[in-house]
Amino acid sequence: MVAARAGSPAGSRPPAQGSAPASRPPAVRWIETDDEAGQIVLAFDDNRLASQLFGHYGQNLATIERRLEIVAEQRGNHVTLEGPREACEQARHVLETLYARLKKGGELLPGDVEGVLREAAAQGILFEFDAATKKQSFDEIQLRRRPVRARTAAQDAYIRALKRQTLVFGVGPAGTGKTWLAVAYAVHLLERRVVDRIILSRPAVEAGERLGFLPGDMKEKVDPYLRPIYDALHDLMDRAFVERAMTSGEIEIAPLAFMRGRTLANACVILDEAQNTTSMQMKMFLTRLGENSHMIITGDPSQIDLPPGQTSGLAEAVGLLKNVEGVEVCHFNAADVVRHELVGRIVAAYDNKAAAAARAREGEAGAGAPPR
Repeated sequence: MVAARAGSPAGSRPPAQGSAPASRPPAVRWIETDDEAGQIVLAFDDNRLASQLFGHYGQNLATIERRLEIVAEQRGNHVTLEGPREACEQARHVLETLYARLKKGGELLPGDVEGVLREAAAQGILFEFDAATKKQSFDEIQLRRRPVRARTAAQDAYIRALKRQTLVFGVGPAGTGKTWLAVAYAVHLLERRVVDRIILSRPAVEAGERLGFLPGDMKEKVDPYLRPIYDALHDLMDRAFVERAMTSGEIEIAPLAFMRGRTLANACVILDEAQNTTSMQMKMFLTRLGENSHMIITGDPSQIDLPPGQTSGLAEAVGLLKNVEGVEVCHFNAADVVRHELVGRIVAAYDNKAAAAARAREGEAGAGAPPR
């Protein structure tokens, strides 16, 4: 790939005749086309990879345009970026990072553009290397099938916490990758034989509905509650391996009620939808932790389906254990949503409504207080 900034600096001289050719194009100053705007032209040397990079009908470029508020014009394997300097440099960095990933044989999955955009923003203006942190990119989890990379700063902190701590809480709204990354890390530990098995659990609580008595045996009854975990497993592992591992007991999926009395050693244990546990259920689950085990607990405090007046075990546990050695709590918010970008805006709208209601309640309480 060759990258050149459009325009030539005033007074620049052509290279002297007979001089040795440079091994790479010489750096050219940024040239403003307006008071604060300019252009960068990128040329990619592999047309097939460039087509994957730009996306079907240029959808990846459209995402970059929308996020960074620039204009990205594609012609063949060239793309011209026009807009403010910092935004164009960010777009260049994003495209070069994704292209390098494609050249190494990697895939460009839905959401990777958003992920690299967030990564670029987290690295700072013009991506200067921070010698103090020595951190050039978000962390990742290596799996046999493919690496799983963090797409937001919160996901990056979450992966680092998973690698560092025995018990990790992932707390935040839907769509932030809490469960998916937890399953990915569990698969990573199993593939490397750090643990002997994965145990995945959820409380069997209906989301505001009454489904009645479900037909079938126990597995058929609990499968609807555990479907998101099955989906994550099949996304991260070959389906045949998942089926074999479940048959052999290397992967076990069980409702929370069946955990009582067990000691879970040499295992990675995940509790999903933990906001729907009661205080006693959470205590019971936490005390199942055995030797050489890892425990990951995920949940969204804004989607509690417990009966009114019942305390969420997740909220209580986070408050009690946040300062305990070996425990880390990772918080996500609407900005970390990695599903469709509209999901992030939906979560933010509900959060704003909840915040406004809380302020109104505080105002009413203040107005009703007796004067001093």
